[in-house]
Amino acid sequence: MNSSTTLSRVIISGGGTGGHIFPALAIANAIRKAYPLVHILFVGAEGRMEMQKVPEAGYEIIGLPIAGIQRSLSLKNLSLPYKLYKSLSRARKLMKSFQPQVVIGVGGYASGPTLFMAQRLGIPTLIQEQNSYAGLTNKWLAKNAATICVAYDGMERFFPKTKIVKTGNPIRSIISQSEITKSAAALFWRLDANKTTVLIIGGSLGARTINQSIAAGLQQLIEAGIQIIWQTGKAYFEQAKELTNTLDSSKQQVLVFDFIKDMDQAYAVADIVVSRAGALSVSELSVVGKAAVLVPSPNVAEDHQTQNALALTSKNAAILVKDANAQQSLVNELMSLIHNVDQQAALSKNIKHLAIADADSRILQEIEKLITS
Repeated sequence: MNSSTTLSRVIISGGGTGGHIFPALAIANAIRKAYPLVHILFVGAEGRMEMQKVPEAGYEIIGLPIAGIQRSLSLKNLSLPYKLYKSLSRARKLMKSFQPQVVIGVGGYASGPTLFMAQRLGIPTLIQEQNSYAGLTNKWLAKNAATICVAYDGMERFFPKTKIVKTGNPIRSIISQSEITKSAAALFWRLDANKTTVLIIGGSLGARTINQSIAAGLQQLIEAGIQIIWQTGKAYFEQAKELTNTLDSSKQQVLVFDFIKDMDQAYAVADIVVSRAGALSVSELSVVGKAAVLVPSPNVAEDHQTQNALALTSKNAAILVKDANAQQSLVNELMSLIHNVDQQAALSKNIKHLAIADADSRILQEIEKLITS
């Protein structure tokens, strides 16, 4: 903390997905830790998940009526101009009444009108871009932003080079500061610390391709003596549970969850992780240094998850399996990696080199620079 700096009023805006919300909360927690008396206000989009997750984390949030464009022909698009006007008007009133020293945007619908209005009123703005392929909102706001914090090299493709600071993506402190050993985590999960453990993560909503691919090869993995912690998401949970119940119980070492709350314990016991390639997942995998097989989601803007994964595979820091090929090749790639301990070690070492564990502190330093300059 800069002793001459006092942060008293901060707005953080954005959301829509956990990939935006959790970094925003990590930034807020870093600010609050350094400045206990600070008033942090979140601005989100009405009806989106930040309106629930942010209050659960202990922060105040205000919702804007902003919404995204429907890619298919939809009557909902007719209301967008009105929603945008209302959001800009509400954001302007908010800036006037709250008078923030700095406004931070993490991407997502709400950050557009919030940061745009802050920039119009001369309030310093900082953008935090999580992905290796910049989102539309952040690209649009970049011209008038004071600082742009990124997690990947080569982001001058999207943003003014002089404004870019590579800080990494802030992740949950319970993961970045974890000192749990594999043996302790094995006791937690009641698994054998001497056996290979694979952690399957499809995100809180689940990843259909990953789930179906693992289900198809589950018997093969069990027969190889592999222990599995499988987060299915809610939609696939009952189906996966039913499948595991039909397997030979003497061989069965498969733990199935719709959502894993104790991710620090899950990462600690895992030798290999199978995951989508969202920015937050990639950042967490880098910090914990796990050999990873990534299956990028094809259902994201600009195919940015593939770009995230390629940033790792180009440095031999992960294995990429295309979503379209996963049914045929995911379990085969996984089995190959399981039997190649040297490759596991190389992937773990290389992805660890890409980690930035103190991203939240680095972003805080950039915020402090803005309000003292």
